[in-house]
Amino acid sequence: MPQTIAVLSDIHGVLPALDAVLAEPDVRAADRIVLTGDIAAGPQPVETLDRLTALGDRVIWVRGNADRELVELRAGKEPSIPDPIAPWAAAQLRDDQLDLLTSLPGTVTLPVDGLGTVIFCHATPRDDEEVVLVDSRLDRWTEVFDGLPDEVDTIVCGHTHMPYVRLAHRRLVVNPGSVGMPYGRAGAHWALLGPGVQLRRTPYDIEAARTRIAAESTYPDTPTWTDYYLHSRASDTEALTTFAPRDRR
Repeated sequence: MPQTIAVLSDIHGVLPALDAVLAEPDVRAADRIVLTGDIAAGPQPVETLDRLTALGDRVIWVRGNADRELVELRAGKEPSIPDPIAPWAAAQLRDDQLDLLTSLPGTVTLPVDGLGTVIFCHATPRDDEEVVLVDSRLDRWTEVFDGLPDEVDTIVCGHTHMPYVRLAHRRLVVNPGSVGMPYGRAGAHWALLGPGVQLRRTPYDIEAARTRIAAESTYPDTPTWTDYYLHSRASDTEALTTFAPRDRR
C-alpha cells in the first residue's frame, strides 16, 4: 500500500509548471505519482510526455478526455469543440506517444494509507467529460456514484481545473486542480494523499515560463495562450458559471 501519492492533473503540456511540481520535495519523496488525465494537450506536448515517461514505473497514468481526443484527431476525427491548440498538439506527437495515450485506462484503483480504497479518474469514474463541482448537489453525486463498488472510499478526479475536497454520501471527493491551466488562482496545483489530503499550489515564475515556452514551442499563438492560462485569467466564479449547465443545473 502506498503511503503517499502525489496527484497531478490537467498538465496540458505546460512543461515549466510540471517541472516546478516535480521539483517539490514531497513529490520527489512520494511513493507514487498519479496523473489524472489531460496530460499533453498544450504548447509542449512531446516534451511533457517525455519528461513523465522518464520517471518510469513510479508514475501511474489515467486517461483524460483531451488525451483521448488527441488520438482521435490524429485518426482524422473532427474536434468536438473549437480548440486550435488540440489539433496542433496532436500533430506534434510521435507514434510511440500516441500508442501510450491510446493504452491509458479510464480509471485506476489503489489502496492509499489513511484513505482506504481510492479510485482515480479524470472527470468521473464513469465518464471522462462529465462535470461535477465543489457545490454539485447531492442527488447529482448519487448519479455519478451509480455502479461504483461499495468498497470505494475516496474518488480523486480532475477535469474542471479547480481544487476542492468535499464529502458526498460518506465518500471523500478530491480534485487537485490543474498543474498547467488553473482556473481561479495562478500557480501549479496538485494534491498529496496519505494519510490525509493536502491541496498544494506550487508558485513559479510565470513570465520566465512564458518566455521559455515561446522559445521552445512552435504553436503559433503561444503568447496569447500562455498569458490567459498561466496567469489564470479565468476566475473560479467564471469557471463555475460556465460549467454549471454541464452539471445539470
